Amino acid sequence: MSIYKLKSSFQNLLRPLVGRLAAMGVTANQVTLIAALVSVGIGALLLVNPAPALFALVPVWMLLRMGLNAIDGMLAREHGQKSPLGGYLNEITDVVSDAALYLPFALVAPFSLPWFTAIVFLAALTEFAGVLGVAHGNGRSYEGPMGKSDRALLFGALGALVAGFGTLPAWTWHIQPIACVLLAWTVANRVRAGLTGP
Repeated sequence: MSIYKLKSSFQNLLRPLVGRLAAMGVTANQVTLIAALVSVGIGALLLVNPAPALFALVPVWMLLRMGLNAIDGMLAREHGQKSPLGGYLNEITDVVSDAALYLPFALVAPFSLPWFTAIVFLAALTEFAGVLGVAHGNGRSYEGPMGKSDRALLFGALGALVAGFGTLPAWTWHIQPIACVLLAWTVANRVRAGLTGP
């Protein structure tokens, strides 16, 4: 089970806006790059100044970023903007954006840099495993339980907690190994789907 399963409902809400953006000449690649630049900017800000209040940017941006990711995909598929370059940009910027938004949490106690380095690595591996399904003719894999949308929910919630309370309770340390296990599980599920089909 993954939040990704709700994607079609989310897209239906956004479809009128996407139509207007296409009419204005906005391209899928422009939306992809804007989302990546803002993600990297927020991550850099939090690394330089990890003030608890600034972590409120994370849940707000995670929601907006999910919207932008849906918009760029709909522009590509439904408005004739699909391209090989767009495919590369979509996958690469997702990994870069995730890393930029996740790493600042390593500065929040009781979290640590080694654990978050592992989380960033495994998150990238889930996307890599998802893409490789295409090579076997089974399409892009989006299986959970810790896909991009699920991670957005987790880190959005953590950002809201840090902003609201200024610190996290000691028990939240366990989120790190649990996230790593779920990410490894996701990699395995995506490899299996890529090899055998959905």
